[in-house]
Amino acid sequence: MSIFALLCSIFGCRAQGFVSVDAEEFAREIAKPGVQLVDVRTDAEYAEGHIADAVNIDVTASDFAEKISTLDKERTVALYCRSGRRSKRAAEQAVQMGYKVVELDGGILSWQGKIKK
Repeated sequence: MSIFALLCSIFGCRAQGFVSVDAEEFAREIAKPGVQLVDVRTDAEYAEGHIADAVNIDVTASDFAEKISTLDKERTVALYCRSGRRSKRAAEQAVQMGYKVVELDGGILSWQGKIKK
């Protein structure tokens, strides 16, 4: 086993500072008590349908950092967008601000659960 593989098995692969998971694992993560679920798409995209209990904080908005900073740093933040591109950008910013982040790889397009409208 390589040192990288060993470290990943012990600490998880977080090369970018956050964990990017598939829809099945994301569903397990957001079911955990205290997880803060955030949809980082635009208000219009959020209104079209979102994962239940998600709050909307648009990563492209000028006040993204201000709004994300209102979240509890002691609790995990679970982020998603449409395809995974914006949520990865949001995750990088949130990690730099001191948050523990789990991100939905593939975004809501990969989500198998219910969508709330």
